[in-house]
Amino acid sequence: MLQGAIRTDRTVLLSLLRSCVGFVEDKRSGEAIHSRIFKLGFSSDRFLQTGLLDFYSKCGCLAAAQQIFDEMSARDVVAHNAMIAAFGVCGCVDDARNLFDGMTVRSSASWNTMISVYCRRGDFEAARELFDRNPVKDVVSWNAIIDGYCKVGKMEMAYELFNRMGSARNSVTWNTVISGYLHCREFGRAISMFRMMQEENVKPTEITMVSLLSACAHLGALGMGRWIHAYIKNHNLKMDVVLGNALVDMYFKCGSADMAIDAFRRLPVKNVYCWNSVIVGLGMHGYGEQAIEAFHEMEKGNFFKPDGITFVGLLSGCSHSGLVDEGKKYFQEMHHVYGVEPKIEHYGCMVDLLCRSGLLKEALDLIEAMLIPPNCVVWGSLLRACRIYRDTELSEQVTKRLLELDPADGGNYVFLSNIYAASSSWIDVENCRRIMIERGVQKIPGCSSIELNNMVHEFVAGDTSHPQFEEINVFLVEIDRELRKLGYRPDVDSVLHDIEEEEKEEAIKYHSERIAIAFGLMNSTGKGPIRIVKNLRVCYDCHEASKLIAKLFQLK
Repeated sequence: MLQGAIRTDRTVLLSLLRSCVGFVEDKRSGEAIHSRIFKLGFSSDRFLQTGLLDFYSKCGCLAAAQQIFDEMSARDVVAHNAMIAAFGVCGCVDDARNLFDGMTVRSSASWNTMISVYCRRGDFEAARELFDRNPVKDVVSWNAIIDGYCKVGKMEMAYELFNRMGSARNSVTWNTVISGYLHCREFGRAISMFRMMQEENVKPTEITMVSLLSACAHLGALGMGRWIHAYIKNHNLKMDVVLGNALVDMYFKCGSADMAIDAFRRLPVKNVYCWNSVIVGLGMHGYGEQAIEAFHEMEKGNFFKPDGITFVGLLSGCSHSGLVDEGKKYFQEMHHVYGVEPKIEHYGCMVDLLCRSGLLKEALDLIEAMLIPPNCVVWGSLLRACRIYRDTELSEQVTKRLLELDPADGGNYVFLSNIYAASSSWIDVENCRRIMIERGVQKIPGCSSIELNNMVHEFVAGDTSHPQFEEINVFLVEIDRELRKLGYRPDVDSVLHDIEEEEKEEAIKYHSERIAIAFGLMNSTGKGPIRIVKNLRVCYDCHEASKLIAKLFQLK
């Protein structure tokens, strides 16, 4: 347009300038518009100067913004606000405050901008002091300070201000707090906030739905996720690529691959993130061949160029499906054919692929030949394989490497203790415990959750706090008795205590996932699947027991 014969007045130029924020290409376009403004003789136009100042401030071009601000013959409140924002984006907080303090007239946007500058730096004491002094608080002022608290996980402070707002809250306020709970991994609270939102008749937006779908994905709350999907359709919310991708991701993470694929096929617009969600999701569910088919469909249609995440999904699918040759092929092609440099996650997938196929020596060779230092995830994949294939010597070597990399991770000590416990080396087990205590290292407790009637119930190992504990306990004993009739014998190698075999079997029976499964069986109807979400990897014994329980109760 700038090069054509179309007339470019200041209104058109200002409109174009406002659209040029966010990407490198748009920054270049904005600079071209600036050049055009100069050539057309509009350099002294106050509205265009303010537009240029706003553009450069949002792009983080402090020198250009400062030059325009200094050259302005008349600087109004809007110009001052844009310059304060420019200082804030570039981390010049003192300069921003000096300019703010020097203003003779301030608007509510002036206060909000300065508060946001402090929040960006993490100076919440100064932000709160300014907020409390603000004589013209509006909903944007409240949202700015609440957003600042949410971004650093200070949810108690954020919720206190949220409550003080009362009826002044808008959908942005609600979305900010819901996103804050997501950021803090308090997924249940995020969903509770949505229920409060409904009770107060506040209309949720597409942003609300994206946050809620993310919460459902982390909790494995399929029922709630399906309800949200229905709500989106019934209230005609716009299914853009962000919301569509969140929906596909939720279904995969809640264990419903069929629904995820159906939701993906129905998306009106797809981008590379949507395709990646499908490839990663199929891989995660062990549908390696389907993941490869989706990859080729994406490639043949010339939809989007595969990126690093695409290959994580592809390699993960090969790993979970035992497609060793295919995995090796795509690992080579990702760099030589597609120009994607392998990162630590790609190496992790390849090590996992080799380990799952029992190729421990090949996995070790790959780790030692890596072009980047292996991390705990890579070594951890090899360690788990060592334990499965009873390679005690290599597992001890790998565990010690893990402890060197991350001495604060309690899981590494547990792995080493497992190795010693499996060989009845109880003195070494006690030494591991002693070192953990001396270093202040704590093991993350296993926690399993299950959704029932749109409510999420959580259990930890040995949990006796649930109102139905007595019934659950009786049912667990009954399940154990029936499993033994099918030939089940507990694998107690993961029990890190020098106790009698019967006591070990009793301890393993009360792992969190077993309690969650028993609760689900007691309280659900029909033969549908029972979905359990756990924060840690399921132990070998519980994995085997779960398969037999599914067979016993004819579950998916």
